[in-house]
Amino acid sequence: MTLTASLSLLTELATLSSSFIKHADRKLSAHGISFAEFMVMHHLRNALDQTMSRTELADAVSLSASGITKKLNPMQRLHLVEKEINQRDARFSLVKLTPTGQEIYNDALVTCMHCADDLTANISAKQLTTVLEIFAKLK
Repeated sequence: MTLTASLSLLTELATLSSSFIKHADRKLSAHGISFAEFMVMHHLRNALDQTMSRTELADAVSLSASGITKKLNPMQRLHLVEKEINQRDARFSLVKLTPTGQEIYNDALVTCMHCADDLTANISAKQLTTVLEIFAKLK
């Protein structure tokens, strides 16, 4: 059976995403983090006060509540992130990027930019813009 164009797009996106993540994981291992951890740090870095609730962070990186907890625990042990108590509701904890996390993120960002440049080396700036516009519509 032949796949529809839309399903072909999804399978190609999944394959490309997996390939990029594997490549980025290999490169980011030099910084002691994975691409998934980089993404957690990226969302925290761009959040107001570099702080997010666990729920917001889980949604941002497409993980469940238990999945984000499993991701954050080793990151806390490495002092990349820290847990803060919410002043309004002690049951509601916040996650904050630490100074160590900021430093590692900044170094890892350069590595990720090189990985992305490698991935997109064979397409023009106009083609890249078109792909980004299409992705925006898929969201």
